[in-house]
Amino acid sequence: MRLTVLGATGGVGRRLVEHALADGHQVTAAVRDPARLPVHHERLTVATADALDGTSLRPLVDGADAVLSGIGASGRTDPLKPASTSARAAVAAMAATGVRRLLVVSAAPLNRTGAGQTLLTGKVFSPLLWAVLRDVYTDLEAMERVLRESGLEWTAVRPPRLTDNPGRGRYRHTVESGPPGASIARTDVARAMLDFVTAEETYRHAVGVST
Repeated sequence: MRLTVLGATGGVGRRLVEHALADGHQVTAAVRDPARLPVHHERLTVATADALDGTSLRPLVDGADAVLSGIGASGRTDPLKPASTSARAAVAAMAATGVRRLLVVSAAPLNRTGAGQTLLTGKVFSPLLWAVLRDVYTDLEAMERVLRESGLEWTAVRPPRLTDNPGRGRYRHTVESGPPGASIARTDVARAMLDFVTAEETYRHAVGVST
């Protein structure tokens, strides 16, 4: 496939690029600073773009089979609201070019119903995380609203605590539920996102993923 990766220098984004190339896909990586993506491959195009601007993204998504975004907040507060702002930019660029498939990284605490999670997670850990990271999660909720209103074939992947562990090469996932575990390696989140590109059961859904 032809895939466009947004936030390609980030923790999940870079691993998306690496997995996609290993799978044999043609990859366009959207970055602000190409020097931060020291990956070289004949099927990789590294393009400088502003992922928060739909006009800047338009030539990068044109002709893609899917767009995958690893963009998220750089800290507890980010005035740019990168998750929702980049989602609006991606939706605008995709609407202009006719691209339909979009996958993004969200977060497990957005599972407000608590479906598929333990009582301790729902009643203790999630409220505590919301108290500490409210700005981050509010931005992610806005991002998911953008997706739901877009009319695109979107998937919001909701991992719990992210780690930089080597990864297991496998994961558990639940549609509109979970995730069943408490953590997952960033590389396994990327693996899941690529697997979900053609998984129609994930279209227009939030999907919990974990080890």
